[in-house]
Amino acid sequence: MIFETLDTFGHEQVVFCHNKDAGLKAIIAIHNTVLGPALGGTRMWPYKTEADALNDVLRLSRGMTYKNAVAGLNIGGGKAVIIGDPATDKSEALFRAFGQFVEALGGRYITAEDVGIDVNDMEYVYRETEYVTGVHQVHGGSGDPSPFTAYGTLQGLMATLNKRFGDEEVGKYSYSVQGLGHVGMEYVKLLKERGAKIFVTDINKGLVDKAVSEYGAEAVSLDEIYDVPADVYSPCALGGTVNEQTLPRLKAKIICGAANNQLANNAIGDEVAKRGILYAPDYAVNAGGVMNVALELDGYNRERAMRMMRTIYHNLARIYEIAERDAIPTYRAADRLAEERISAIGKLKLPLGRSQPRFQGRIRGGH
Repeated sequence: MIFETLDTFGHEQVVFCHNKDAGLKAIIAIHNTVLGPALGGTRMWPYKTEADALNDVLRLSRGMTYKNAVAGLNIGGGKAVIIGDPATDKSEALFRAFGQFVEALGGRYITAEDVGIDVNDMEYVYRETEYVTGVHQVHGGSGDPSPFTAYGTLQGLMATLNKRFGDEEVGKYSYSVQGLGHVGMEYVKLLKERGAKIFVTDINKGLVDKAVSEYGAEAVSLDEIYDVPADVYSPCALGGTVNEQTLPRLKAKIICGAANNQLANNAIGDEVAKRGILYAPDYAVNAGGVMNVALELDGYNRERAMRMMRTIYHNLARIYEIAERDAIPTYRAADRLAEERISAIGKLKLPLGRSQPRFQGRIRGGH
């Protein structure tokens, strides 16, 4: 069944990583390396079953291929998941054992932070392998990618407002923001700075209280967020929140947020379009984080990163052009843009072969 699944998703390689002494159970999925080595974060999550973990990493890694292609990066798509509770199961040994598995892939997969992982965890991974991005600035890295993901989301939002309403005035509109993690909170801050009306929810009451006290947001319950009369629904937590149960309840004219895999399935994407809601394809919108860490391969520069974030606006505008031109939903237009680039670059015959990532300006230590 696994190979049938890989045929469906189109993966090149899936690696199961196990170290009993370190308590490591992880899966690395390399989806596509046509454009370059596979880059994508590592997620730590207490999956109920190993099948759930496999399904998640396959879906997420495929998404990274499309995200990196649309972002114009010379990198492919991959992802990793570590099965465990990030609140209780982290250890130096666990992350160093994982780093050894990444190193064994010889640069085919480059990792970074994702849900449940922070820059301190990446420090341990970095002790075992060069193939890590999002490492601390003291090593010549870029640190936490969250502010860049949020800023990129804002760029995508402005392009989407312009398409739907004919202007980019963020403060004119209201937003229902679901999820107040690193990216969600930064996104709320950016919305507040532009004078927007914001509704927020999160499973963590402390984060909700912070958004209310610091950014003047209005708190609503976890379920109520779908009924809020906001112009824009912004999912910034886990995926699948636009589904058969929630879509009929949404009052928003736009769906634009930082979460991955926002649509439960393609049929929901078709229904979103039929209802006249403009969906900003998630992997095009939330590419700021991966754009930022990808710059570490050539030597990190923050000013260059901020300039790169602004290309997200133009990527979204291009997706809307394709959707209109081909009379297809926006999620299909984003896929088409990605597939066309992968196909075009894949046909190039590079006589000298593909060089390995360089990681210039990086400082090792701590062995």
